[in-house]
Amino acid sequence: MTNKGVCSLGIVVLAFAPLIVAQNQDPITPQQKSGTVSRTINNLFNYLNMAGTVKASEFQPLTQSERTQIYLKTMVNPLGYLKAGFSAGIDQWKDKPSEWEQGASGYGKRFANIVGQYSIQRTVTFGLGSVLHEDNRYFNSGKKGLWSRTGYALASGILARHDDGSRHLSISQLGGVAAGAFLSRTWQPPSQHSAGDGAVSFGISMVSNMGFGVVKEFLPDLGRAITNKRKKHSSSLLSQQQLTGQTQLSLTSIDH
Repeated sequence: MTNKGVCSLGIVVLAFAPLIVAQNQDPITPQQKSGTVSRTINNLFNYLNMAGTVKASEFQPLTQSERTQIYLKTMVNPLGYLKAGFSAGIDQWKDKPSEWEQGASGYGKRFANIVGQYSIQRTVTFGLGSVLHEDNRYFNSGKKGLWSRTGYALASGILARHDDGSRHLSISQLGGVAAGAFLSRTWQPPSQHSAGDGAVSFGISMVSNMGFGVVKEFLPDLGRAITNKRKKHSSSLLSQQQLTGQTQLSLTSIDH
């Protein structure tokens, strides 16, 4: 499970950093391709429960309609199923749990287990968040300095904002993760059926949430850095082309 979380973080960074770059670049592609990139970035923000590029200082409380829309998009987000398929593949490779055989049947059980746990977690978090007016979306800190930003990001894994913008312990987040971890024991085989197994799953999920907070905080920076590097490279090429053109024009004038 720990390896699974690390691999998932790596996949997010490697697979979607180019999309963050594309969001920061000037539109130079056909409109259809631009729309596809935009939808994929929106799916990424929804999957990571990010408030886009909105900073903490720009927080606005969610209406119930907005909260419900975010939840429904989360439940059908293709990235969630892609992540579940990848995680199920790791469990299949590790033969975990051993009672679920190999082959398509075993993979299907592992995939359904992960989707079921994820769905319970999101649904309970949505319900409790609606009642308690907790907003678990991630807002970029707007802070300066590595450690202050990292501390903010890690704390965001267990904190939520109330309607006044203040941050408190997230009952909805903790409740959702606990519900997914323990209720999934009802369909797990004997080797994963105990309360202790549920506690381990809960702990790993919370640590993973905190780790993802760091990714959410610094991923836009990575995108901007790559974008700036590409822009500088493009500017350099343009300058070289202009210089070459001027040189050729001068040589042509001399020939005549």
